[in-house]
Amino acid sequence: MTVFIMVAGAFTGAHVWRETAARLAAAGSEVHPVLLTGVDAGRPATSTRVDLETHIADVIAVIDAVGAAPGREIVLVGHDYGIHPVLGAADRRPQSVARVVYLDCGMPQNGVPALASVPDRALRAQLADRVQHGQGEGELAPPTRDEWQRWGSTAGVPGPALDQLTALAAPQPLGTLLQPLRLSGAVAAVPTTGVLCTRNGVSVDLVQRLVDFGDPAMAALTDPQVTFFELPTGHWPMLSCPAALADVLLRAAAGEGHRLRPVGVGAPPAHLRPFPLDVPEQPRERRGHVDLYVPDSEGPRPAVIFVHGGPVPAGARPTPRDWPTLVGYARLAAAEGMVGVTLDHRLHDVADYERAAADVTAAVELVRADPRVDASRVALWFFSGGGLLTSDWLAEPPTWLRCLAASYPVLAPLPNWGLTGSRFRPVRAVAHAGALPVVLLRAGRESPEIAATVEAFVTAAKNCGAHLDLVDVPNGHHGFETLDAPEEVRSALCHAMRSVVAHLTA
Repeated sequence: MTVFIMVAGAFTGAHVWRETAARLAAAGSEVHPVLLTGVDAGRPATSTRVDLETHIADVIAVIDAVGAAPGREIVLVGHDYGIHPVLGAADRRPQSVARVVYLDCGMPQNGVPALASVPDRALRAQLADRVQHGQGEGELAPPTRDEWQRWGSTAGVPGPALDQLTALAAPQPLGTLLQPLRLSGAVAAVPTTGVLCTRNGVSVDLVQRLVDFGDPAMAALTDPQVTFFELPTGHWPMLSCPAALADVLLRAAAGEGHRLRPVGVGAPPAHLRPFPLDVPEQPRERRGHVDLYVPDSEGPRPAVIFVHGGPVPAGARPTPRDWPTLVGYARLAAAEGMVGVTLDHRLHDVADYERAAADVTAAVELVRADPRVDASRVALWFFSGGGLLTSDWLAEPPTWLRCLAASYPVLAPLPNWGLTGSRFRPVRAVAHAGALPVVLLRAGRESPEIAATVEAFVTAAKNCGAHLDLVDVPNGHHGFETLDAPEEVRSALCHAMRSVVAHLTA
């Protein structure tokens, strides 16, 4: 018999599992939603100090209570914050646990507190400041009905369920978020399954891409004992699709699920496939974190600076400026008589947009200072997650910026990125773009979450009269240069490049 031990996320208790637990029980499983001390009404705190170790002990107590009977396979399920006590307990009882399920949550590491996984960056900074000033005791008030989005997408959660989630929410003891998770490493031997909620911004394809970047830290995800499932819903699947969640958990317990492809196995990863256009070879000049492809022509030339997307892990090799797609774009620009530029910036995590923006600004200054570049005629071209970096240039476009282009961009923070209140919101910034031409390459088969940001941008641009040139790739996916039919992609790339060059030379 499979025994599911389920641990809820911040502010929530065992009650959130009610419908999913009923379906698992009907399928013949034993289910134990864990009552967390100081959060669940059924387990009030008996001391003033409730921390992560308290909740780890709560989970261990359930494991010990059910683990003695023969023929039972224990599957620990951790949602959101709940993965921290789950991992702490599994690390101390690895022989008792058959599998750990990560339900739409991060991958906590030894020595790192749950605070690091709080999606709302502003709240993380606020709590860190409290700790620095010796105010780490007490509780964090639960979200209001409209504040749950700060903790994850509520997509798919019915109104009454969201009302009940709010009504039953409890304050979260700060010690549970601030105390570092301590792992011996024993949990690494326990098989794992990740259940990704795509409406919250994460998919199996995205995780595979992160693995393909070559960061050694991601290699463990390709272990045969690691499987993945997707659910097309927001961050609370136990409320939005309990039947589908129960089915996925049963399949996970049986060892099913998608397994990631190790780097170097099979076809090259998408970002290392050839550029779809035949472009002339062009010598590269490397200056710090910037590469220039300078055409053999007289006089200062306009420049097109290509800004890669992300986040890209810090350990990725090769780095983005050496990817065939970015090199191909730069050589294409050089073939048109422009100075093509690629660069590496430090967008390694969604918390890195500030420093990535600074890296892009520094690269622009370096390029404009080159005597072979016409400093009064520059275009910036952004890709994917780099789309949020367009905000500064849209909000206050300098006179020398003659065009801004973007390919399959993310144009508003995704729900789980925790960028509430940040300046990186192109949908808002476009209202200040004035006469700046914007060339937008739109993938027809974009993921719904990213497509929604693009459509919001297009609507905002039209409402404010922005100069928008839409280039559609109807059958294109995110990263269409190396994923889709070359004929359609080539036409779109040539159209977009001609448009950018025309703005630079007008």
